[in-house]
This record gives sequence, structure tokens and C-alpha cells, in this order.
Amino acid sequence: MDLRLLTEQPSTAERSAIDALLGSPEPADGRAVVGGHAVRARRHLLLPALHALQDASGAITRGGVAYVSERLSIPPTDVFGVASFYELFEVDGPGGATARPCDDIVCMGRGPAPDTGGAHVEPSACLGQCDRGPVVLHHEPGSGYSVATAESEGPVRQPRSELRLLRRVGEIDPTSLDDYLDAGGFAALAKAREMGGEAVVAELEASGLRGRGGAAFPVGRKWDGVRRAAGDKVVIANGDESEPGTFKDRVLMEGDPFAVIEALALFGFVTGAEEGFIYVRGEYPTAAERLEAAIAAANERDLLGMTIEVRRGAGAYVCGEETALFASIEGFRGEPRQKPPFPNEAGVFGRPTGINNIETLVTVLEVLRLGGTAFAELGTDGSTGPKLFCVSGDVERPGVYEVEFGATSRDLLALAGGVAEGKGLGAVLLGGAAGVFTGEDGLDVPLTFEDTRAAGLTIGAGALIVFDETTDFEPVVERIAKFFSDESCGQCVPCRVGTVRQGESLQRMFANPASTPVEVQLLGDLALAMDDSSICGLGRTASLAVLSAIDLGLVGGVRG
Repeated sequence: MDLRLLTEQPSTAERSAIDALLGSPEPADGRAVVGGHAVRARRHLLLPALHALQDASGAITRGGVAYVSERLSIPPTDVFGVASFYELFEVDGPGGATARPCDDIVCMGRGPAPDTGGAHVEPSACLGQCDRGPVVLHHEPGSGYSVATAESEGPVRQPRSELRLLRRVGEIDPTSLDDYLDAGGFAALAKAREMGGEAVVAELEASGLRGRGGAAFPVGRKWDGVRRAAGDKVVIANGDESEPGTFKDRVLMEGDPFAVIEALALFGFVTGAEEGFIYVRGEYPTAAERLEAAIAAANERDLLGMTIEVRRGAGAYVCGEETALFASIEGFRGEPRQKPPFPNEAGVFGRPTGINNIETLVTVLEVLRLGGTAFAELGTDGSTGPKLFCVSGDVERPGVYEVEFGATSRDLLALAGGVAEGKGLGAVLLGGAAGVFTGEDGLDVPLTFEDTRAAGLTIGAGALIVFDETTDFEPVVERIAKFFSDESCGQCVPCRVGTVRQGESLQRMFANPASTPVEVQLLGDLALAMDDSSICGLGRTASLAVLSAIDLGLVGGVRG
């Protein structure tokens, strides 16, 4: 490959940051060529390298790009293309400190954000701190990321005695391996090693456990597919929850990080993988730090039996989709891929790959602790076990709440203290930005996969955003539409164009109510096109909240 390198030079800080990550460059003697396939095989280090540049100077400069391009044998245009894909990277920006106040649907209108400290301000989509908003994500060169929130308290202490997934959160020191061991930590992994992988899969199948990330795929079937695949396997914990209103995985990663790495090690043992990644959204600096510390502590005592590495995302909602996440880890733009091939056949690096979100993996520990049959007795026949729900918005006690499947939105609203300030309910957005609005009549629908589907609702990843009776829903719906147009990766036309046209249609409708019938018809047509032909779930779900808000009469009247 003939690289056309940039002429700009990196700063001393940038060069040092890249060398700390990649090692010192080989000295050139004019007689040997250093590079080729061996260097290009390290392309997967591109995202960590871009983080290193950003952390060094606060921006991805041309000099920094030139040095990364040289060290990894990647064309500068390709490096810029990847860097510009991610929201957290300041490509050729001013550098220095940056403050990103959340302006998404939960934080908007919740009062002034914490002080930005005179930093360069870039408004942000949901930062996954909906229980503590309004919130600002700070980045300081040399210090990295930090989060400033309106509420500094720890996780909400749920007024229930039978907590399973959350029983350690807030009760033990999340940085102490000894505390985790004293609380029964690593017992599930030890039990799995005694049982063997085939027996663990049988327990998962008996449990009826389904994925908690939104797709609800049977976990036993997924793990068995990876276990039976031939080749060098990889397992991944997907901690890139970026759905507005969703923050349960953050609570688990920050409050129970040893459980996350134990569960991933168990996943690796059952499937025969010796390498694993935890992909953490870039807006979760505390989660990444605690997971890295937990891995180091567990490795000191040789507890994991496999290699686990934390990879930080950089602000791209679409990377929560598994194939886009694979591309991100590999060092490419996080664009979804067509299926087949499916991940258990060819996932990250083309290798058989198992991937689950954080809540799903931690729930597997509970299946091993209780036994599959006992676990299946929790919840309902079609939706077994406990489930975490994020309740935020206009409630007295926003937070993550654990209930068994079959509880209702009204139950969760009660756990969260009811609508704030004693006001009446306006609506609930169930499932986050990719979910649907419901009113009072939807509060008593059992929160199960089967019941919500029958009622035309969705659980999604488990978000309930509550709006009181005084809410003006037009800016809320416009912000949801803007979220999807901003977060579309642009790879497929139906999503890239459809999400933009959806936002434009809403603007016209709100500016001229007489145009509502025409615009509603257009919005329905756009929804059909996006749902039928988008590559991934972003385009297929981008219109759900918008159309449900119209159906419910929150905006624009009722569709005819």
C-alpha cells in the first residue's frame, strides 16, 4: 500500500500518547521496510489510538492523524473517516476542554445544566445519566472524561427485599474483589466449570432466559450456536447502551463490575472462547475505569481463564447494534452489516462470536445460582425471570428498578414515587426513543414480551420515560426525530434520507397545523419505507415514537 501521508507533525503529547499505546516505533535504517501485513493487522487499535489523541490534546489534529496513519499503515483519509464517524471526537477542532450538556428528552427542560467551566460547549444526545440529570460530560486533555450531574447521590435503594440482579449494587464496594467474593462472587463460574459447557446450555434453555437488549433472542440457543461453531471464538459484552432513557447497564457496570467480568468469563468458558471484549459507551468513563480495575484484580488471582479487554466507544448510537459494534472494534466506521452470515458464524474479525448485553450476562449468573427450572418459575411462562427497568422523567425517584416480568408500568411508576409534584400523567414513553407512547390505559398492560406485543407496545431494553400533564410534546417528538437523523450511520438510503424527511415533515406540521393530514400521510409512508428496507433496527424503529404520539393525540391530532 502506497500511503500518502500528511505533512503535519504530531505534538510531543500526541506522539507520546500513541507510543504509549502502540510501543516505540522501530528505528528506520534505510535498508528494511517496516510495515506490511503485520502492521495492518493492528488496525483494531485505531479506535484506542483516536482516544489517545483526543485525551492528549482534546482534538484529532492533522498531525496526530499523520502519526497514527504512519504507525498503523492506514491511509489518512481512512483515519479521518473513522474519527469523523464518532460524536465524541473533535476532528480538526479547537482542542482544549470540551463540555457536552445533554439536551435530550429527559434532561431538556429539567433546569440548568451543571457549570460548563468555560469549556468549548457541544450539546449532546442522551448521556445515559437520566436518573441524575441534567448532566454534562466533560473532557479535559490529560485528564480524560468526567461526568457532572445535578444529583450526586448513589443508585436508588429500591424498597423491596427480593433483589437479585441489583442485590450487590450499593451494598458492597465495587472496587473490592474481596467484597465481591464474600458476597458469593465467582461461584457461578466455578459451578459452570464443574458442570461443563453442555450442561450450562441445558440450564439456560430450561430457564427460558431471553436477551434483555431488545431483541429477546433465547440465550441458551445463542450460546449453543457459538459453542458448536468451529474456529477461534470471541465473546463480547455489549455495554454500549445509548437508547435515550436507558441506563441500567451503566448501573451494573459501575456498581457491580466484577459480576460483569465473571459473566463474560462464564460465556467464554461455555462457548470455548479464550478472548473477550467489553464494549463500553464512551460516555461512561466511570464504568470503563471500574471494569478495567476489576479485570486487573481478577487477573492477579487467575480467576478468569481468558483474556478480557475493555474497548471504549466514542459516541455512536448505532454501535449498539452487534455488527456495527464488530466494525467499531475492528477499527472501521461503525456501520451495520447484512445478515447472514450471523455472528456465531462470522462475527468480529470474521471469527465465530457470541455477544450479549450487560444485563443479559449478569442474569446468566442468577440462572446458575438458582438453577434453570427455579429461574423459569419467576415471571411468566413466556417471559421468565427478573427484569431491570429504567424509570426517568417526571417522577419523584428516577432510577433503575428490578421487578419480575408481569409487573406493570403502573407498578414501576409507584416504585418511582409517582408523577412528580403530584401532577397528573401526560404519557409514558415505553422502550425509549425507539419505543412507543402510551397513556393511562396502557399502564396496566403486563410488562412481558407477549403482552406488550399484543397491545402494540414494546419493552425494548427496559426504559420508561414519564411525562406529566403539563408537557408540550411537540419539542419532545421533534427531539426524538432529530436523534434518529443525527445517529443514522448513513449507509442505507431509507434510513439516511427517511429520518431527515421525518424531521422536516414534523417541522412543517407544527408550523402549519392545517397541513396535518398531508404530513401524517407522508410520515406513515416514510415509516413503511424505513421499516421495510433499512439495514438495521435504527431505521426500522425510527418512526415508532413519532407515529404513536400522533395516534395518542399528543401532537398533530389522531391519524385517520
